[in-house]
Amino acid sequence: MNIYGQRTQATSSIIVDSGSGYCKFGWSKYARPSGRSATFLEFGNVESPMHSRLRHFFTTIYNRMLVKPSTQPIVISIPISHYDDTESAKAARKQLKAAIYSVLFEMNVPAVCAINQAVLALYAARQTSGIVVNIGFNATSVVPILRGKVMREVGVEVVGQGAIKLTGFLRDLMQQKNMQFESLYTVRTLKENLCYVAADYEAELSKNTEASFEVSGEGWFTLSKERFQTGEILFQPRMGGTRTMGLHQAVALCMDHCQAADVMGDDGWFKTVVLAGGTACLPGLPERLEKELYATLPASMSNGIRVIPPPYGTDSAWFGAKLMSNLSTFHEIWCVKKKQFHQKYGRSLLMDYW
Repeated sequence: MNIYGQRTQATSSIIVDSGSGYCKFGWSKYARPSGRSATFLEFGNVESPMHSRLRHFFTTIYNRMLVKPSTQPIVISIPISHYDDTESAKAARKQLKAAIYSVLFEMNVPAVCAINQAVLALYAARQTSGIVVNIGFNATSVVPILRGKVMREVGVEVVGQGAIKLTGFLRDLMQQKNMQFESLYTVRTLKENLCYVAADYEAELSKNTEASFEVSGEGWFTLSKERFQTGEILFQPRMGGTRTMGLHQAVALCMDHCQAADVMGDDGWFKTVVLAGGTACLPGLPERLEKELYATLPASMSNGIRVIPPPYGTDSAWFGAKLMSNLSTFHEIWCVKKKQFHQKYGRSLLMDYW
């Protein structure tokens, strides 16, 4: 629990944060990621075997960074997937992790640390327990984590809308006003620079919320109610034509499961909520989610809840890996060496952290 007191100047590592939309990579000694690429889940020919795609992916990353694989350890964040606690989901997670280790050790990487993306986002917020709400590219995951372990037996809630849904909804609103734009990139740029989440949606409708932004190569765009209607579908999904839980309902359900689990030693570990993902950076989202949770849950559960915005914006998981790789115990405790992998992986090596 005192891992943040163990930071030290250690040998630099390569960090690869494989997000659901795109991947960030760079050196742990630098202040921020040095590059971006497609995530390994979408890299190359998607019909190729996973082993081939992974090798192509990591080879490309090392070539872009101009470094030999054999010179530095690597921290790889694994996207939040195969959510369930079923045997098939466990097998799928283990198979993906084994493939990552296998490819990297074939490339003579000296040590590998593969860890869940949600856990890294939590570490970036200087927390080891809590609920991570990751608004990914296609879906939103509500992940309970206790002392660095994903509590899959408690249950990971999945909401069937993510960043691309919000971008598509804004596109539809703009088309209804006969706005002309070249691509979805323009819409995403406007979403990232003009949109926000209203504290009170009904009250916001009566306000003048008009604002403008210039998109390079396309000129100026002016939005009004679209600015807060876009983010509102996180809480009222039916506005966007999606039949699913609102974000606050999914988090409240996860908290209810956490309390019912009756974990020994700490009855409030789930009351810290950490937001992650680019869409989670929308202004007003932490305050609105906290407000809705207090209104949804009984006072005995809601007392003490706090919602933390993405501590490092879109790069929170990358920075969580950076903090972890600078621990004095990183190489001995967190990393797996090639010999360890071959000797122990069949016996579920480090599965508690995946």
